[in-house]
Amino acid sequence: MTAKRATTAAPKGAAPSPDREQYGFTFNQNRCSGCRTCELACKDYHHLEGDVAFRTIHEFVGGEWHQNNDGSWDQDVFSFYVSMSCNHCSNPACLRFCPSDSISKDSNGFVVVNSDTCVGCQSCMVACPYHAPRFDEASGHTVKCDGCRDRIEAGLKPICVEACPQRALEFGPYSHLSDNADVVEQVGTMPSPDITQPNYAIIPAPHAQGTTGSNAQLINCREV
Repeated sequence: MTAKRATTAAPKGAAPSPDREQYGFTFNQNRCSGCRTCELACKDYHHLEGDVAFRTIHEFVGGEWHQNNDGSWDQDVFSFYVSMSCNHCSNPACLRFCPSDSISKDSNGFVVVNSDTCVGCQSCMVACPYHAPRFDEASGHTVKCDGCRDRIEAGLKPICVEACPQRALEFGPYSHLSDNADVVEQVGTMPSPDITQPNYAIIPAPHAQGTTGSNAQLINCREV
């Protein structure tokens, strides 16, 4: 599990405006119950249909049951969740590999897709280690979380953050969110944060840390 990532140069044109901070999400695993309210609120707000989802819940499990010599059973079974959307990375792989230059970072650091120039090649979907871009069959181009830019400009929080009943999600300038010794940017089978420098800080649950967390398995692969 990685608490701090290495610093690498961001691609040309990928940094937020000098007078504005990079925004990001923080997620408290200890509060998340896996209810998927954030996922459903996002789909409803953005009018997403079918299998297209900007935010998904990843379910990790591990441990097993052990039978004792006296016939009784003990177990060390555990589970934890990760609420995942686009992490609006500082060095986004989707941007680097887009052949039509249809992906960019705006002044707040949000990674956005220009639907007018997207050719639907899905290269960004292959490149993103977090599987954030999704292909919209109806429009023929890639779509993804844009951080609810319209809500942010109106002084509101992203709809997923506002909808979470457990207040497991938060949002704001990433330098503030990540300035906490307890946060990490990788749990379970998540990729190394060194690859894209995600702006996603996780307050990990006990079972998500160390060797236990690295041995956890993602059990809803088809869903996410």
